[in-house]
Formats: sequence, C-alpha cells, structure tokens
Amino acid sequence: MTKDESKPSRIPSSADFAQVGRGVLMGGADIIPGVSGGTVALILGIYERLVSAISHLDPTFLSFVAQRKIKDAAAHIDLRFLIPLGCGILVGVVALGSVMHTLLEDYRQFTMAAFFGMIGASCYLVAKLVNHWRMVEYALLLGGAIFAYWLVSQPAFSNPPDALWYVFVCGAIAICAMILPGISGSFILLILGKYHEITGIIKEVIKLKISVASLMLVATFASGCLIGLISFSKILKWLLSKHAAKTMAVLCGFMLGSLKKIWPFQIDTTPEVEEFKHKKFELLSLNEISYDTSFVITIVIVIIAAAAVLLLDRFGKPMEEIPLEDVSA
Repeated sequence: MTKDESKPSRIPSSADFAQVGRGVLMGGADIIPGVSGGTVALILGIYERLVSAISHLDPTFLSFVAQRKIKDAAAHIDLRFLIPLGCGILVGVVALGSVMHTLLEDYRQFTMAAFFGMIGASCYLVAKLVNHWRMVEYALLLGGAIFAYWLVSQPAFSNPPDALWYVFVCGAIAICAMILPGISGSFILLILGKYHEITGIIKEVIKLKISVASLMLVATFASGCLIGLISFSKILKWLLSKHAAKTMAVLCGFMLGSLKKIWPFQIDTTPEVEEFKHKKFELLSLNEISYDTSFVITIVIVIIAAAAVLLLDRFGKPMEEIPLEDVSA
C-alpha cells in the first residue's frame, strides 16, 4: 500500500481510478471460462493485497460492525481498495458478459473451442503449482480427473435444477475458484450449467430488461458468493497451508476431467426447443466429426486460445513461484 492509498480521504484519487482500471481487466477475465481473475490480479501486482483483504472478512470484522466501528471495519478489510476494484470488476463483467452470451448461442462450436483451449492451458498452469510430483499427487490427479469426468457426465449437469438454491450453491463454489490463480470461476459455472443463464441476465441488464425473477437470481447468486468467500475461503486457506501440493493436484485433475463438458464438437439434439438454456447437446466422437473447414477453424481456435493463456501467464509472476499458503493468507 502506498502512502497516498493509506490516507482516509473520501475524495477519489488517481490510485482509486487505477484500481477501477485493474478491476475492469479482472472482471473481463472472470467472465471468460479458462482465464482466471486471480491470474490477472497476479499480473497487475495486486493479488496479495486482494487475498489479504478477502481473508479479513472474519470475526474481527464482524465485531467491528456489531460495535458500529465502521472506520475500523473499513480499515480492517481495506475497503478503500476493495470498493474501486469491485466497481471495476462489475464494469468488466457487464461489458463482456453480454458478448459471451451471444457467442455461446450463435457460435457455440467456436466459442467452446476457445474455452477448451484456455482450460487446457490453465490445467498446465495449475499443475506447475505442484512443486514436487510424487505418487500420491499423481494418484490424486487421476482420482480428481476420473471423478470430474463421471460428474459432468451425469444427466443433472445437462439439465441443472432451475431453482434458487442451486444458484446459491453455484455462486458459493464459483467465487472460491475466482480467488485461486489458474482456476476460472466462470468455468465452474459452465460445468454446473449456469454460465449461460448468468450471462443472459447481464445481457438483459444492458438492454434495461430487468425483471423480479432476474433480481432474485442475482441477489441469490451474490449471497452465495458472499457466503462462499466467508466460509469456503477459510477451508481453502487450511488446505493450501497444510496440503498445498495435494490440493492443487486434485484441482488439476478436476479441471482435466471436466474438459469433457466443453468438448467443442457437439450436436443439438433438441432443435425444436427455442430457449437455449433448455437445449440438450450430445458430444460427437472422433469418428462422427466432419473433418471440414469448420473443423480446421475449431482446432486453430483451440491452439490460439491456449497460447493466449500461456502468454498471459508469462507477463506476470511465474505461477510456480507463488507460495500457495499465501493464496488465502
């Protein structure tokens, strides 16, 4: 924290506007499955400050709030940093969310190809966080991959529950992924079957089409995110401080196994269904794929997307040098 940033002045400073800009970049990254907002925060040099602020959503903060010591509570969680950053993240999410929604509907194969390439590269980045691969890490990697592959194959994930409790769970799980470098919260939403619905609401907001149902969904999702940050982040802190290598091996395996969900070569088995979120898609095997111009374009997109993620990583601090115990410190 610089001297200027530590001043209690309420007047927005250049540092505040800089945080807004950083937030826009993080928000844009968070809405793309395969690009981690945590990784972008590392590149921008604010990752440690961010996770420190998040980890201070603790009993001490709640005690300050209960005692109406608002200034102390704000200082404890670095609110002067979180507010402009959060505003920027919101702008980034809204700006790109509508675009992603349209791409997923109108250019599904090419969009899924980009997702596939980015997630594939992210698996490599997460694997680099395991400093020493031993038999136990390889076993956990394989176990995580098999479990994830089985999980995303279940019918429930092809047609997820259309209920607020499920939206709450999705928010709680996705937000935990968003604070880990290399793991995309949007990818978690994609696996859980709620990515299209969430980006659809963003698109409606831009068009000023706001309904009570949309507001309820957003409020429920936000509540899930808040509870996830307060509770799950503590569990993640313990896992990463006590069993860092094993935890990242499992997460890497989970990501690898989940790639089945975003296999770009799919066929719409419900063409008569107009509403996209109720459509069902069937994965095509290698011998069912048409090796035409579309196939070539799809493969090129996969390669370019993977290269983009790896290039993004090169601009920041090498992920294998990140002390994992600091992720939730």
